[in-house]
Amino acid sequence: MIVNLRAARFRACMILLTGATCLVDPRPQAAAQSKPPDASAVLAEIRSKDTGQLAVSEEDGRFLRLMIASSGTKRALEIGGASGYSAIWMGLGLRKTGGRLVTIEYDPARARELVANVRRAGLADIVEVRTGDAFQQIPKITGTFDFVFLDAWKKDYKRFFDLVYPRLDANGLFIAHNVVNKKNEMADFLAAVQTHPSLWTTIVSPSGEGMSVSLRK
Repeated sequence: MIVNLRAARFRACMILLTGATCLVDPRPQAAAQSKPPDASAVLAEIRSKDTGQLAVSEEDGRFLRLMIASSGTKRALEIGGASGYSAIWMGLGLRKTGGRLVTIEYDPARARELVANVRRAGLADIVEVRTGDAFQQIPKITGTFDFVFLDAWKKDYKRFFDLVYPRLDANGLFIAHNVVNKKNEMADFLAAVQTHPSLWTTIVSPSGEGMSVSLRK
């Protein structure tokens, strides 16, 4: 026998009013929840459009997320955000630690892409995007950092390190990208972090590009 759904709900309500157990929810079904952001899809799209090869590799992105999550990072800084690939990976780690990231991108068009991609990945509450020259933007950011990721103009690495190091917390991490495949462009920086008396530094290569990882003692 086919039972009319509306009639069944009416009878269910009458049962409830008479004190019996209501087995059928008389309310209309709730509207379907909106689909949560899919960060993996956004990451894949950024990689597919990255003709200039500005984004880090997927292996390096996973490494950054792991380092943030395992170190309990709360205040992260990225110098050179491009279209947001690395920022999204770091944002996923910061979602776990309850931290936040400020990422700086010099190019206005890429910065707009960065903002849009971070929003589509559901990380707008974690990642703050600043547009402009990082040498001018960093002094405007208050407080210290416990995690810094540097992926900007390679010849400026030493200048960025000198600017940020005084604001790096004890046990904070300073990570720089492309230290293997572009090491000839940053010899002064590599010498500084590998001989600094207050840093422990190692070179890792999740991909062929390489990253220096320095811990402030």
